[in-house]
Amino acid sequence: SEHLQQARIPSGSQEKVSVPDSGLEMAESQVAVAPVVTSKLSVKAPEFYPSGYNQNFADSSFEDGYDGYLTLAEYVQDFLNHLAEQPGCFETEIEQFAETVNGWVTADETLQELVELVYQQATSVPNFSYMGARLCNYLSHHLTISPQSGNFRQLLLQRCQTEYENRDEAAKGDETAQKQFHAFVLFLAELYLNLEIKGTKGQVTRAEILQEGLRELLNVLFSNPVDNNLMCAVKLLKLTGSVLEDAWKEKGKNDMEEMIQRIENVVLDANCSRDVKHMLLKVVELRSSNWGRVHETSPHTKATPENDPNYFMNEPTFYTSDGIPFTAADPDYQEKYQELLEREDLFPDYEENGMALSGPGDQYFNDLDNKMDPEIEEAYEKFCLESEHKRKQ
Repeated sequence: SEHLQQARIPSGSQEKVSVPDSGLEMAESQVAVAPVVTSKLSVKAPEFYPSGYNQNFADSSFEDGYDGYLTLAEYVQDFLNHLAEQPGCFETEIEQFAETVNGWVTADETLQELVELVYQQATSVPNFSYMGARLCNYLSHHLTISPQSGNFRQLLLQRCQTEYENRDEAAKGDETAQKQFHAFVLFLAELYLNLEIKGTKGQVTRAEILQEGLRELLNVLFSNPVDNNLMCAVKLLKLTGSVLEDAWKEKGKNDMEEMIQRIENVVLDANCSRDVKHMLLKVVELRSSNWGRVHETSPHTKATPENDPNYFMNEPTFYTSDGIPFTAADPDYQEKYQELLEREDLFPDYEENGMALSGPGDQYFNDLDNKMDPEIEEAYEKFCLESEHKRKQ
């Protein structure tokens, strides 16, 4: 402490402080002059948003219609982006969106533009195919315009037909072409599951043309057995396999058996990766378990001795005065049980030498509340552990 006379404050101040002679006081002084970091944060700084996050849709809704939008494309694209970021708002805002679009889409050109916008969003934005299919189904039933060129659903299917016709070239194309083709395939699968078509008698069916299209797309994917195509086929079958098989069976067709056979041929012969082969085998396993569906059990009926052979399984066993066992399944159960009750006092007053052995307030009852003897407690814990071990085995 004699050699340390002065110390400079690390924060840059030119003031000097004396170092006391006491070691304890010197330690306290050193704590007092710890570096002070000047924060560069400001309360006036703008809010932070992650990269790619559109803050305009964080708390917004489309209740104000198309006020402020110059074109239909701008309004629809904003709503589609809004759905992509907040899919939970579909139920609450789709009605207002359809009403606004009905006021805007009044010509063939604008309807065609709307179809193209929805199609591009559903096939280019990851994980939007399901939401896009739901949106297409809603608009197909709630758009009032129906020009000579076709209504919304007809124009949508025509747009899908254009992409469908290029299936062979796309499946053999480069990585970009295949990626776009696979997005189209999965969107078509979602359309098949979600697009409802009402018949003349009010019945709701699926689009027949999409069912046939999916079968042909599966054939194309298996005919070009590279990893990307096979992975797309796996996703398609996991998504629609059960529905497709049911529809084919109703027509008496055995198309799903043919698909499973093609998968087995690919696993045996195709030069694909082990992981993809494993995925294909999992699809075969899934189909063998009826696509993971559980059949409904028969309606619940109350168990009775007549319809349930195990009705008396958990009933206790009693013994007559002769030592003969009987249970509730015995025809004379009531009579024997009543005899047992009359013969035995279920709550006897035990006496010894003419005096009650114990009663409330006696030392016997008081001892019941005391803790177990350490040796007994240890033996009891050991017994519990052994019983648990045997039960698990």
